[in-house]
Amino acid sequence: MSDAHAGSGKGSPPPPARAEARSLRLLGTLAGGGLVAGLILVFVYEATQPTIRAYKAEVLRQAIYEVLKAPDRYDTLFVYDGRLTLELPDGVDSDDVERVYLGYVEREPVGFAIAAGKPGFQDIIRIIFGYDAATNTILGMKVLESKETPGLGDKIEKDMAFVTQFDGAQPELIGVKRGKGTGDSDEIDMITGATISSRTVIQIINEALERLGPMLETYGEVAKR
Repeated sequence: MSDAHAGSGKGSPPPPARAEARSLRLLGTLAGGGLVAGLILVFVYEATQPTIRAYKAEVLRQAIYEVLKAPDRYDTLFVYDGRLTLELPDGVDSDDVERVYLGYVEREPVGFAIAAGKPGFQDIIRIIFGYDAATNTILGMKVLESKETPGLGDKIEKDMAFVTQFDGAQPELIGVKRGKGTGDSDEIDMITGATISSRTVIQIINEALERLGPMLETYGEVAKR
């Protein structure tokens, strides 16, 4: 058998030019597929955003009415330049500004609804609570977002014995072990097995009121006039 014949047998590698062409076609196919997939994701995202925003707005609206004990209506206030205001200056994007909600019953202000959050045991815990600045009293608390451990941390929204004790509590709140408190209005019994999550809820309220308290008192006095 000649060397030429032996060199033409099966298993010989393809010429470099052919292999390069195949690689380019493969890369082109992958790039095209990635582009199409990306465009589909962008389209789906843009198409679903109005529905998602509307749903979140409705959830927030219901939560405001819940923690303020069903007011007749409420105003949306913006936290801007160290004060609360109904309107922002021209050029300021309202999406970038913190909001507070003031409820009214028969034209009389009854309390502020404040949404705030901070990291808990697993992820960000976000709550909303009602607050009467005139009497320094919490009107109610509701968890808006939480990814805490099912069966433990999620009790901050499912354990009504924990949730309802915020009604009528007076800040600055203090977390105590269940059954170890003195019964004072500033004490909140934490959840056994979910101490971090329940303490986080207490901290969220205390920190929000420390930051916003003077603004709430000032605006509340003006709103009564």
